[in-house]
Amino acid sequence: MIEKFDNDRRVLELLSQSFPTVSSASTEIINLEAILNLPKGTEHFVADIHGEDEAFSHILRNASGNIRRKVNEIYSTSMREEDIRALCTLIYYPERKLELIKEEEADLGNFYNITLHRLVKVCRSVSSKYTRSKVRKALPKEFAYIIEELLHEEHTDYDKQAYFSRIIETIISTGQADAFIVAICNVIQRLSIDQLHILGDVFDRGPGAHLIMDMLCHYDRFDIQWGNHDALWMGAGAGNTCCIANVLRVSLRYGNMTTLEDGYGINLLPLATFAMDVYGDDDCRQFLPKLSDTTDAAGIPDEKTQMLMAKMHKAIAIIQFKLEGQMIAKRPEWKMAHRNLLHLIDREKGTVLIYGTEHPMLDTNFPTVDTTDPYALTCEEERLVERLRHSFLVSDKLRKHINCLFSHGCMYAITNGNLLFHASMPLNADGTMMDVDINGEKFHGRELLHRVGMMMRAAFNTDTPADVRDFAIDFYWYLWCGTDSPLFDKAKMTTFERYFIADKATHKEDKGHYYTLRDNPDICNMILDEFSVKGEHRHIINGHVPVRTIKGESPVRAGGLLMVIDGGFAKAYHNTTGIAGYTLIYHSRGLQLVQHEPFSSTEEAVTQGTDIRSTTQLVELSNQRQRVRDTDKGSELQAQINELTELLYAYRHGLIKERTK
Repeated sequence: MIEKFDNDRRVLELLSQSFPTVSSASTEIINLEAILNLPKGTEHFVADIHGEDEAFSHILRNASGNIRRKVNEIYSTSMREEDIRALCTLIYYPERKLELIKEEEADLGNFYNITLHRLVKVCRSVSSKYTRSKVRKALPKEFAYIIEELLHEEHTDYDKQAYFSRIIETIISTGQADAFIVAICNVIQRLSIDQLHILGDVFDRGPGAHLIMDMLCHYDRFDIQWGNHDALWMGAGAGNTCCIANVLRVSLRYGNMTTLEDGYGINLLPLATFAMDVYGDDDCRQFLPKLSDTTDAAGIPDEKTQMLMAKMHKAIAIIQFKLEGQMIAKRPEWKMAHRNLLHLIDREKGTVLIYGTEHPMLDTNFPTVDTTDPYALTCEEERLVERLRHSFLVSDKLRKHINCLFSHGCMYAITNGNLLFHASMPLNADGTMMDVDINGEKFHGRELLHRVGMMMRAAFNTDTPADVRDFAIDFYWYLWCGTDSPLFDKAKMTTFERYFIADKATHKEDKGHYYTLRDNPDICNMILDEFSVKGEHRHIINGHVPVRTIKGESPVRAGGLLMVIDGGFAKAYHNTTGIAGYTLIYHSRGLQLVQHEPFSSTEEAVTQGTDIRSTTQLVELSNQRQRVRDTDKGSELQAQINELTELLYAYRHGLIKERTK
């Protein structure tokens, strides 16, 4: 008991430095109790963005349709539809919309006056669930005082109304209207989403992963659960040559050079030169980029460029198979020797032997593959790989974005009764947790995801022992395509077969047991118990596997315990899913799933006022409005209140002296 009292006393002594008097401690308790009774902030869950920066940016700007809903609630009876649409567009894209308005508007003063009043009203609505302190932190410094005054003026007070109007008039007369409009629109956007959860896969497919990462690095209220494509790029950034080859191959497959070249400054000239030297007479038709589903007509490269990309694509694919063969030999414990296929090619017959069956090949032109040592790189390939590796290692922008992924991310998260992870929880056929070997030790469940996350970090920690760091760097490739990887969890990745074998039966990638068992509520409850997720309304939220809405699949499974929210942000998946992404919204009234239609373009949104058409499905409605006290944050605040209450007791009974001057 004495030891416990001494420990408590040390905590209270430390707390007394921040709250040195009875008055200051009491005031903080009052403040925290008030916060506990505010409505719960709105959380947004998004998965598998896959480089679609314009669509993602728009969803952030319109808060997945929430801002439009707020504007409709306020002005549906007093404004025409076209005016509501114009006001929403201004809120989403204030700088660009103002440019157009100033070209067309005859009476700018009148426009400014009306618009500023309207924007203040919208801002007041979206800020109503937050404390003044939290709203104040969201305000731009140059206009913080003015916006705060406008948000808290009294409607029924005539003198206050005159004060309010005079502020608006002065903003206009001093030439600050444009800057003020931009500022308050940004505040509306900022306050419309309290917390953003990204369930993995920022990278690949679309052209703007680097732009998405720029947005997130400046967005202070987000967390990310890493996906397999994120891990692939992180591994490339760590110098894993297998990951580098896969990154380049996937980018070339989808005709996406923007992220590599413009985003991260990766020099692709050596690869282009090598490809032209080796495959100059090869049409490489199996390697032409997949552009029709992913690229707007204006962005489709000309035929000559496409042919060059195809040659580069084939060159890096062959290099990838060689590098992976070397990695498989280096790490036999991963049991992936069945993925070594180069030595099973019979060039004379034009076939490849896979699992005892000969399959005709679509392409047998492999000038760099030595039949006596098929997994050895040529001297030219070795030099190319080293130059590419150097390019990834010295990319400051890529390292900055990886650091952002580390500072805001991990393999899983538990928030307000929801367990978030990108892909899978490896399971045995009977539904029990599978033990997965990581560098000689076996882990399952929560400990598995924790150890995977620690290993990923170890690859970038210079103080990690050399042998452990070497394994950690290699491990990124296993996470990408390893059988028991929680980011993959399939029997195999059939990259070789998809390029070289026409028989689609060989392309099949059998999923792990999690994907077949996760519709069972008992399995979901077992996983939730493993992670100690509490609450009457608890859920698992995943991405990774596109939900084929077009075929009647539902994102809500296992009786509501599981939500799979990969709706196909990437244009490459639109034909598969039939939609263009989901946002799961968790607000004070419950859970809503917002289903998005394809986004046209930012240009069209600004000039024509188009918005992403979204439909909302109610997933779970609460009988009582949730308050902050019902959240994880509420538990933290209640713990602070309890400590402050103990501090008050200590002050009043002389156990700790007040720090009065």
